[in-house]
Amino acid sequence: MNLMTDITAAFPTDDVRQQLSAFHTEMRESERDKNVLALLKSTIKDGRDAIRARLEEDGRGLACAKDLSALQDELIRVLFDFATTYVYPSRNPSSAERLAIVAVGGYGRGTLAPGSDIDLLFLRPYKQTPWGESVIEFILYRLWDLGFKVGHATRTVSECIKLSRSDMTIRTALLEARCIGGETSLFDEFWMRFERDILYNTARDFIDAKLAERDVRHKKTGESRYVVEPNVKEGKGGLRDLHTLFWIAKYFYRVRTIEELFDIGVFSRAEYRDFLKSEDFLWAVRCHMHFLTGRSEERLSFDLQAEMAARLGYRDAAGLAAVERFMKHYFLVAKDVGDLTRIFCAALELREAKKPGVIQKLMSPLGVGREPEPKPLGKDFVIDTGRLSVANERVFERDPVNLIRIFAVSHREGLLFHPDALTLIRRSLRLIDKDVRADPKANRAFIELLTDTENPERALRRMNEAGVLGKFIPDFGRIVSLVQFNMYHHYTVDEHLLRSIGALAKIERGELETELPLSHELISRIENRTVLYVALFLHDIAKGRPEDHSIAGAKVARRLCPRLGLSKADTELVAWLIEEHLTMSSIAQSRDLSDPATIADFAKVVQTPERMRLLLLLTVADIRAVGPGVWNSWKGQLLRTLYWSTLPVLTGDVPGASRDRQVASARDALQLELSHWTNAEFDAYADRHSDAYWLQTTPVQRREHVDLFQVVDAAGDRFVLQESTDAFRGVTEVTVIAPDHPTLLAEVAGACTTGDADIVSANIFTTTDGLAIDMIAVRRQLPDDEEELERARRLSALIEAGMRGEIAMPDQVKRKTRHGQPGRLKAFSIAPEVRIDNDVSTQQTLLEISGLDRPGLLYDLTTAIGTLNLNVASAHIATFGERALDVFYVTDLTGGKIQTKARQTRIKKALLKVFGETEKPRKKSTPKVAAE
Repeated sequence: MNLMTDITAAFPTDDVRQQLSAFHTEMRESERDKNVLALLKSTIKDGRDAIRARLEEDGRGLACAKDLSALQDELIRVLFDFATTYVYPSRNPSSAERLAIVAVGGYGRGTLAPGSDIDLLFLRPYKQTPWGESVIEFILYRLWDLGFKVGHATRTVSECIKLSRSDMTIRTALLEARCIGGETSLFDEFWMRFERDILYNTARDFIDAKLAERDVRHKKTGESRYVVEPNVKEGKGGLRDLHTLFWIAKYFYRVRTIEELFDIGVFSRAEYRDFLKSEDFLWAVRCHMHFLTGRSEERLSFDLQAEMAARLGYRDAAGLAAVERFMKHYFLVAKDVGDLTRIFCAALELREAKKPGVIQKLMSPLGVGREPEPKPLGKDFVIDTGRLSVANERVFERDPVNLIRIFAVSHREGLLFHPDALTLIRRSLRLIDKDVRADPKANRAFIELLTDTENPERALRRMNEAGVLGKFIPDFGRIVSLVQFNMYHHYTVDEHLLRSIGALAKIERGELETELPLSHELISRIENRTVLYVALFLHDIAKGRPEDHSIAGAKVARRLCPRLGLSKADTELVAWLIEEHLTMSSIAQSRDLSDPATIADFAKVVQTPERMRLLLLLTVADIRAVGPGVWNSWKGQLLRTLYWSTLPVLTGDVPGASRDRQVASARDALQLELSHWTNAEFDAYADRHSDAYWLQTTPVQRREHVDLFQVVDAAGDRFVLQESTDAFRGVTEVTVIAPDHPTLLAEVAGACTTGDADIVSANIFTTTDGLAIDMIAVRRQLPDDEEELERARRLSALIEAGMRGEIAMPDQVKRKTRHGQPGRLKAFSIAPEVRIDNDVSTQQTLLEISGLDRPGLLYDLTTAIGTLNLNVASAHIATFGERALDVFYVTDLTGGKIQTKARQTRIKKALLKVFGETEKPRKKSTPKVAAE
């Protein structure tokens, strides 16, 4: 691109200057200012429109950023010239009436995004003059009137130098300084002193500060570069990482361009190309985002990703949607940025200091001291300046298994890689062929790494970052940087798998004993831990394929595990774990765990205690690796309940007592606590409750309910509510006793919607005298028990007000949800499904409803269920990102199952209508989403 020609077209400087001159000559001041602003607005809009059109045509992001910067330069020059020529002319300027306009920060680098701030330094002589103040004020006000966000400072050269010494942010901004107008000699004086007084001999402090600043930024935006809604500017692997790299390079090597890093040998030609390609792609994404949103949006959120994919020309292909292909490309670029950063920092450390850890201990003068000789580490590897390197350049060609072995050595010895070793690894990836993959030594080394309890996640991540893992296991290579376009998963598939291995290793090391007591207990009882680690590593290996990834993943395991050295029996066990890796989570979160049928069905799946132990541990590690906040104590409690409820069935220790005897046992236990009651008094109370109540409540709950019923009976008040917290389970419970009616649960759900409380489960029982006991568990929000109880009391008051008719719940919910679908949810389209099943429960019909989540959805569903005259025995509420999965166990008003097809059809139509569906959707299987 001929930048100057293009910018001249985008901003016709000569024409604009002529018109401005005419305005000054022919118009009064007030009229002139109005026309100046209109002319500049129109010119800038036309220029930005032209630059945007070029971006959409050729997709060149860096060129777009440079064009926008050049356009801004022209605008500021025109304003400066107009101000100094016509508005505030200085006929005989003194030495004090000089001014240089300097672009700093990102603008100084000569690149701008459409929504970027304009950072300016007005460089003045030793003192400010009224003339200088007036010119600066004129320029700033016109820029503000034109809608630009301007960061500005007015300083002398000496002030710049003084502030640079004490403020690293100012020093960094001035490092990018570029004169765009005014007195260039003033800028030259500044730059000479900045180099002499600031840059010389201060590299150590600058590098320390920039790397520390980078670490803080990464923690703020997300430790991983593979979060599925990345921050393009500030996130790990984003533009700011490239900028940090360049700042350090400019400071340390005194270069002005990235090309010079290639010239002096810091980057290879391929790495130099990677830098340019990465920078261009990230700028294209950022500029498109700003143009698309009309603001300085830096987060590539779900509601932008599909549109961005279309703008950048991605199409559906190879089983991946266009948006998934775009995001895969994005994360591959983020990986390249990470590689470049590691290479640069390692080269800096080794080239300039020749000893480990010198990034924080740079010496001056550089290169002092004698470089120590490499220390042999076996026949193929050496320790060179504290890092693992290769004995010679033929190490991998002579024995390609060394490409696997070197990671085992690095892990065992706790050594980082020498940049020479990293470079040779990347150049040797072609050597990992079918023979290496079949080599028992290579596979044995990999299994040892995978199953090592001391941070196997880090070792595998190093293999993945170097490209070795995907070459050694091609199925893994297929899911590197693969994104699942949903709100549930926070990371790319490969990152999720590595994090799940890390979670399992933490359990095995005992780091999560308090949080995961059952997992901690079971991990030591596992008979074959290799099976568990391999299954976890492969459980999502088939994501992105047309076939169900659990089934396809089991096929991959059957093909791959023998190569890894697993026996036939172990291979089948791994395949079974992958096939069923969603089952335990799905049942725990969406089924009635007090129903014997649920437990019996799960026992048929797992068959043995060992398989259930393996599945539980895999499930816990899987969920914990999905993303921050996805695992919670409530899910842990559900999994523990399912485990302990199923274990007696698998061990043959099923109590011989019949259902009636279990009910009788629960009644007897309560009667012992109420020994001051007569038999007649107790029987009268106990007979009010159904068998389901006695089977599904705990002894503590039953005793608390006695007191609540006494309040109801004594006061004649048919409403009573009680709140309690359970920090370990991560829930707060609200118990409601009220007259039973079909819309009672809807009233409770409406109050929870209005009160910002997320229901996770509800158990509902009806007494013989027409009272309902609703036990509602909502997700805990506050760490302090008393504060959480106060929140629960406010929720109870809202529930009671709704039940008493003191507030119109439909109006309350409507006001709460009036803004409709949140922006992120608008990016998704999920066909709703309603499944009616009479086989999973002995007493009730199961309604399983899935679809796109939205505010007020649960209230609308429970209202529809109430209108259908269905009694809800229990409800299980789960949300997986944008997908809601709500399960209700219901009966008709006579207590029977919903058997007739006609009634089932009416129920389905009514519930689909809640989602806006008017037709019955095409029949398809319900996906397992519990831990996907």
